[in-house]
Amino acid sequence: MSESRSLTHLNAAGQPSMVDVGGKIATRRVARARSRVVLGSEILQLVQAGDLPTKKGPVFQTAILAGVMAAKKTADLIPLCHPLGLDDCQVRIEVAAPDAIVIECTATVTGKTGVEMEALMGASVAALTVYDMCKALSHNIVISETRLIEKSGGKKDFHHVDE
Repeated sequence: MSESRSLTHLNAAGQPSMVDVGGKIATRRVARARSRVVLGSEILQLVQAGDLPTKKGPVFQTAILAGVMAAKKTADLIPLCHPLGLDDCQVRIEVAAPDAIVIECTATVTGKTGVEMEALMGASVAALTVYDMCKALSHNIVISETRLIEKSGGKKDFHHVDE
């Protein structure tokens, strides 16, 4: 690792430390993350006809709410994350035939630090919620490919390019 690149959450003594963003200028920051959930063709057939109803509520709608709620609580769960008052958080779920769904979470804030962790948290918890609500049908559900897709508005923008 070059000297210009280093871990940001360590102080000079190598101890955990919150990043001081006090000197930064607030900018509009947007991040989008994605999780893929392989449900299997049988469960996917049930959700393709419409949102699968359960005793906890419709699977997709419940997962969307869980994802937004999780994004808002990121600083409570990930050490040293700054608490952010999100301007917006959107979770979208799409069927990716033949056997999966794709969950995307887009988080937006006007602030001094980015929202990548909030977007990743939203996508992850929405995926976990789908698993929880569908596990009675199968335990062969796989949550995979949780990743940052893009971010903008900070020191350096990022956009994932599919290989």
